[in-house]
Amino acid sequence: MKKIFLVTFLIAGMLSYNVMAADFTVRSIDINGLQRVEKETLLSYLGIKQGSSVSQETLDSAFKNLYATGLFSDIKMQTLKNGVLQITVEENPLIGERAFDGNKKLDDKILETEVQSAPNSLYNKAKVQQDVQRILEVYKRAGRYAVEVEPKIIKHDENRVDLIFEIDEGPEAKIDKINFFGNKHYSSPDLQEVLMSKESRWYRIFSSSETYDAEKMNYDKELLRQFYTQRGYADFHVVSAIAELAPNKKSFILNFTLDEGPRYKVSDIKINSAIKELPVVDFYKYVTFKKGSWYNAKEVEKTVTALTEELGRKGYVFVDVEPELQRDMAKSELEVVFNIKEGERVFVNRINISGNERTLDEVIRREFRLDEGDAFNVSKIQDSRRNLENLNYFSKVDIQSVPIDANKADIDVNLEEKSTGYFNIGIGYSTVDGALIQGGVTENNFQGKGQQLSVNGSVSQRSKDYSMSFTEPYFLDRRLSAGADLFYGDEDYQDESSYDSSSMGGRIRFGWNYTDDLYQVVRYTLRQDEIMDVKDDASYYIKEEEGKSTGSEIGQTLVYDKRDSAIRTKDGYYLSFGNDIAGLGGDEKYFRFDVKAYKFFTVSDYWTFKFYANGGYIVGYGGEDVRLSQRYYLGGNSLRGFAFAGVGARDKLTDDALGGNWVAYGGAEMSFPIGLDEVGIRGRTFFDVGAIGKPDGIDTAKVDYSSKPRASVGFGFEWFSPMGKIDIDFGFPIMKEDYDETEVFRLNFGTSL
Repeated sequence: MKKIFLVTFLIAGMLSYNVMAADFTVRSIDINGLQRVEKETLLSYLGIKQGSSVSQETLDSAFKNLYATGLFSDIKMQTLKNGVLQITVEENPLIGERAFDGNKKLDDKILETEVQSAPNSLYNKAKVQQDVQRILEVYKRAGRYAVEVEPKIIKHDENRVDLIFEIDEGPEAKIDKINFFGNKHYSSPDLQEVLMSKESRWYRIFSSSETYDAEKMNYDKELLRQFYTQRGYADFHVVSAIAELAPNKKSFILNFTLDEGPRYKVSDIKINSAIKELPVVDFYKYVTFKKGSWYNAKEVEKTVTALTEELGRKGYVFVDVEPELQRDMAKSELEVVFNIKEGERVFVNRINISGNERTLDEVIRREFRLDEGDAFNVSKIQDSRRNLENLNYFSKVDIQSVPIDANKADIDVNLEEKSTGYFNIGIGYSTVDGALIQGGVTENNFQGKGQQLSVNGSVSQRSKDYSMSFTEPYFLDRRLSAGADLFYGDEDYQDESSYDSSSMGGRIRFGWNYTDDLYQVVRYTLRQDEIMDVKDDASYYIKEEEGKSTGSEIGQTLVYDKRDSAIRTKDGYYLSFGNDIAGLGGDEKYFRFDVKAYKFFTVSDYWTFKFYANGGYIVGYGGEDVRLSQRYYLGGNSLRGFAFAGVGARDKLTDDALGGNWVAYGGAEMSFPIGLDEVGIRGRTFFDVGAIGKPDGIDTAKVDYSSKPRASVGFGFEWFSPMGKIDIDFGFPIMKEDYDETEVFRLNFGTSL
């Protein structure tokens, strides 16, 4: 092999210049072929002067120097007998126009930043091939692995060329299948919900989640780690994450091999300090979890943050709080020890942000828990990373610290943005509204300012609803959200109460978080309601309210949300309390109070139990009764087995539902797998119970009414379908009154708590 290489090298050298037998004295240098390059420029790179004696090694070096300049596509060197060194060159052409052809998914601006061959620069084959590789890499990052790039040149006079990169983008590399191996406690559909990558489905035509991306897959590994370590699996790790080409060579199959490890409970919590004068006992109240609970890495991180902040308030700025896990494998328990020790005196010099082409710097900086000039704190950097990830604006968040000197460090933040806009459309049917179609557009990072803007609408056989909302999450540069809503809707109550209603208006609101789980919203609503199309044989009480009314209402809601997920809840609880007062102008005057309480827990990671209780009370004041549109109605979703508004006061003559001034309902539900987790279907059984009060101003002799509780049992299915959540229930009343309206089958299209 070495001999073949040597012979090839010698042949190539003979084609470029003749090989000397001995040293050669250069009496003159004859140069041919120059067009734009100056003779002096060539001689400066050549490094050989007239009158000098040169060896074969010197000529070799000169030849390489000329070729390395990139100025020439061909070079020939000859030594003539009369002492002449003859050099003949062919200059690389000058690029006139550089263009991209066939690129539809990536615009010219993106590709221009990747290629080095530019207009008015010299054409170089090696550089062009490097440009081709860069373009291929850019397309791979965009999920197109079948792309083909061919550079072509168009020759012009004066040794000028146009360079055209002809691109065949090919189809996007979709994800055919996502497989999990080693998962014993969570099903594959459960884990697929965790990932950013999704299997290709027809209904994801507006989403990039089904496109394969190696960096996205790396982020999926981190999402899996977070999922498991927040549920007790402290030893969890991803053994391997491999993307393999599908048999069609155009899509990918993702394989995740997991090692879940044992599930640990916290046996003890300790705080140790290397700072002798520190009163450790005073810091236990900042621990956010308790003995006997499942290990949760997120709670450990929150505790580290809380301890670090409290230490800072007490003057201990340069400290590190490091959690240590001491495992008892036999008992599947662990002891969490927080070690407090003195850290180095390092300050943040600069926070450098890159990759945010759309999102404004200020939106990113306000999520940081530390500023330039602050004491360097690893815990706060971790919190900052989590805050940025939770924005859901970026597919990658990479934060690195770069030491500047012994006491300063820069923080480099490298981001990759992703789509923050969503388009949704749904078609369905429910037993309440009949056939329906709904759609909307939402942008969660409007104009790159972190603002949320949404426009939604739905039309069914029974109702129409249109709304537009805008939210500024950092009002007045504070952690205070402010928003406004506009809405219009109309509803057909002819079957239940012999009238139609409409409501239109607007709302302004402000919200803030006391903690990550506790938040409050205050609001002001101005609304116009109308009772219309009242039947001639409708109830006297309904005819009395026909016409328009104006409501001016101020209210608040306080929420404490400890659910593990707002979509498919398996553990935790949710509490809310709200109250409103109407009468600050307008026709309506009332006080209203609403409470909700939900508790979730899962047995064997599959059987999920939900217990819930809801209540509401509304009362008029100033001589005003509560109107139909503001009363409570019981039945349907709130009490399965009974029709919508099927329970409550009902006119004896017309059978029209009149609602009530208070309501209370709750129950228990168990959901379980039925072998259809792959398509998002689970079974459930339930027990519902509820009661409703009568409305004010009603003659009890003219209405059927009882405040006795009603109850039902039943079974059903929940389907997380491509068009949203669909609930199918079969309910059977076990406690009811003769005049109640029942409903065995119920189909509901939409979300619920």
